[in-house]
Amino acid sequence: MVDEKRVQPKRPSGRGRTEDQSQRRGRGRGRGKRDERAPREFEQKILDLARVTRVTAGGKRMSFRCALVIGDKKGKVGMGIAKGGDVQVAIEKAYKQAKKHVLTVPLVEGTIPHAVLVKFGSAIVLLKSAPKGTGLKAGGAVRMVLEFAGVPNAVSKILNSSNKINIAKATLEAIKQLRTVEVVQAPPAEPKILEPQPVTENV
Repeated sequence: MVDEKRVQPKRPSGRGRTEDQSQRRGRGRGRGKRDERAPREFEQKILDLARVTRVTAGGKRMSFRCALVIGDKKGKVGMGIAKGGDVQVAIEKAYKQAKKHVLTVPLVEGTIPHAVLVKFGSAIVLLKSAPKGTGLKAGGAVRMVLEFAGVPNAVSKILNSSNKINIAKATLEAIKQLRTVEVVQAPPAEPKILEPQPVTENV
């Protein structure tokens, strides 16, 4: 019996490559470079990022939950919450979710038009208007939402909770309830001229 041994052919070294082989090897270079991303419509900031675990019949599944606040600092603001297997995936999903729920903040002389008190879950948020030069007297999630909304002057207070997500949702709900007073002068109504009705006599 003769033992057969398979010998793998040796790969040619770089010195022995022909010019044609070198050109083939370098054809795909440079294609993997990513183009610069176009500037986004809204600025964004992560409000909360947590790793969550879901228990299933097959075992535990880990993912990331991202709460993201977006805004143009010119009167528009929104928030999105999404999960993903990767941090970047969760951020992208949260950004898309936030764009679907963008709110417009009504401003009057550099502040909100009136005071509003809102409860979301156990979080209670109070927003009050403030004169020019006051600045933002707010902290935590309320300050982040108002900054991205472009509110220059306002006063806020948080009660009963330290949950950042609930506080941010309460702030956005308060923004939904803001209304501006518009006085519209309607033209005076013209007086109606009553025409005499014919009278019939009963015979």
